[in-house]
Amino acid sequence: MSDRVSRDLSARAAALAVRLADLLDRTCSTEAGAAPAAFLRAWAEGAASRAVVGDPAAPLFGTPLGRLVDRFGLSTLECELVLLAGLPEEHEGLARTFRAVHPGGAPHPSVGLACLLTDRAGGAGGTTDRARTALRRLLHEGAAVRGGVLALTGDGPFHERSLTLADQLWEALHGHPAWPAALGPVDLGPPVAGLEAWLERPESARAVAALRSAEPRVLLVSDRDESVALSRCAVLARAAGLGLTAARARPDDPGAMGLLGLHAAVRGAVPLLVAPPPAAGSGPAVPALDRLPGPLLVCAAPGTVRPGPRWPVITVPVGPIGVEDRRTAWRAALPDTPERAPGLAARHPLDPALTAQVALDVHSSAALGAGDDGGADVEQDVRGAIRARAAALLPPGTELLTPRAGWSRLVLDGEPGRQLRDAVARLRHQALVLDDWRLREAARAARGVRLLLTGPSGSGKSLAAEVLAGEAGRDLLIVDGSELVSKYIGETEKNLAACFDVAERTQAVFLLDEADALFATRTEVSEANDRFANMETAYLLQRLDRFDGLAVLTTNLRQNIDAAFIRRMDFVVDFPLPDPDGRRLLWELHLPPGLLHPDVDLAALARHCPVPGGWIRNAAIGAAFRAADQGSAVRRHHLVDAMRREYAKAGRPFPGGGAEPGGARVDRRAALALAAAEPPPPKPSQQPPQQPPQKERS
Repeated sequence: MSDRVSRDLSARAAALAVRLADLLDRTCSTEAGAAPAAFLRAWAEGAASRAVVGDPAAPLFGTPLGRLVDRFGLSTLECELVLLAGLPEEHEGLARTFRAVHPGGAPHPSVGLACLLTDRAGGAGGTTDRARTALRRLLHEGAAVRGGVLALTGDGPFHERSLTLADQLWEALHGHPAWPAALGPVDLGPPVAGLEAWLERPESARAVAALRSAEPRVLLVSDRDESVALSRCAVLARAAGLGLTAARARPDDPGAMGLLGLHAAVRGAVPLLVAPPPAAGSGPAVPALDRLPGPLLVCAAPGTVRPGPRWPVITVPVGPIGVEDRRTAWRAALPDTPERAPGLAARHPLDPALTAQVALDVHSSAALGAGDDGGADVEQDVRGAIRARAAALLPPGTELLTPRAGWSRLVLDGEPGRQLRDAVARLRHQALVLDDWRLREAARAARGVRLLLTGPSGSGKSLAAEVLAGEAGRDLLIVDGSELVSKYIGETEKNLAACFDVAERTQAVFLLDEADALFATRTEVSEANDRFANMETAYLLQRLDRFDGLAVLTTNLRQNIDAAFIRRMDFVVDFPLPDPDGRRLLWELHLPPGLLHPDVDLAALARHCPVPGGWIRNAAIGAAFRAADQGSAVRRHHLVDAMRREYAKAGRPFPGGGAEPGGARVDRRAALALAAAEPPPPKPSQQPPQQPPQKERS
């Protein structure tokens, strides 16, 4: 098809070249015009012999030139000027010919030559002056010039200026995939399945109708993930029965926007602008739309593009995506294991565009022989692909881990333990309860699970988050709240956005450690810093509300947490200091029996040292290394010395001999100090309903 289109355009150009040769014969001296005219006729004869269309005056319908004429409303004269301006691109000999007859020696037709040619072609009734006046008006305000199809170049008098085409337009008219240097290429990727229900939404149906219309409109599709927004643009164009011509360019660059419209027109496609982020210190850009003759799709991150006052705007939301669409996306992505689609959709509720990317990685690994086990480990392959893609997106101060701890490592019984198990169950059954049972509509239930874990340092909050991630079958994204906060305005929100984007893409459990650094109680605005701190808190609350995964936040100081944040939590789990039985279990978990000398009495050590689990872990490791250095089993004095160091690190008095097995004195001062570190209960007016007190082991 491309070859047929190319030869058709060459035939039309050849017919114009013959007329130009006749003009040179009539207006030039024999010496000056003979050689150029002879070359024009020789080239035209060869081009006409290769043409598919016998009549150069045949209709343009269905050709790139015909699409250009229709889209921009070009007149017959303007179409001839396009052919004339494109002749130098046909053959290097033609460029030399135009250079020979141009007053300034440029390899393009001059305006004066175009005047002579169009006057001779005009036929009945016109005078040269009238033809020149008409052409002058056309080259100043005609549709071809307004749309950027034709341009006048050079600094000489009007009739000595050159008539040129837009960059790479002639090659595109030939049907070749030529691309202007001012436009960055965009890879749209393969078609994405799982957007059928999204297409039926009223906003999407309105966008499809707008694309089918020739009226100028801006259709804005925004998402932080460019691939998600691009997938929506592609499916909208496909539903409208149109192709897409996508380019990356500044929205406020008139030249680039005009080129995008031109190259989309000759391809019979909808122009799709992918807008880059605004430059530092500048706000959203207003698209320059004067040269665009029809609808424009814009793919941009939020806050990148601002609609102008002259064109109507349709904002197309990228969601929501229902559970059935997610299942469809997984079936299309992994057609060999369709029975796994419901489970994958529940465990990895990715956007269909991201599902297609993950499947691409899984198929690539299978083609290389990795993970080729008949689909038995498809879940592991999917999880590995998600994790690998996210690794490149991790912002500083975050860590993505594969959890290894299970319930057996967590010494937490009673109500706190039940709350953690209920949180995992809530995440696991979201699709069933919210979608299949329709509680999302009936009870206005939100997706996602949000937990606040409170308690003194070392009480097992971070370990509990790892256990939750392991039980949910997801990775753990650890974010240090203290490192996330920046002194620069807007940087904290930017860091938070990057963290949530990674968590959403990987469906990892989001652990925000030391959340009080961000969720401290909002204050009255007395200076600029207070206002920006409150903005950071508000932004984090908004992202938590939209996060549909498992978010875990930890704090040592519950009383400092904003009350608005507490209300948004699905579970608030208090981690008390472990009782003697719990401490004994923690010692046993960290010190296998085969390592201990008979003189070690873990029960006595647990009774006399009321410390959190983090201290016990550190002391057990330190004692083991001391024993290894001395070539013996772990003895009583190894554990006592290691525990003494833990007390010293905390600046608290060690119980001394009372910590020895058989000692009579309990470290009451340390117990009181640790108890004082626990947050006081909230005031009666703010205190949430409490469970009946239970005797628990933690």
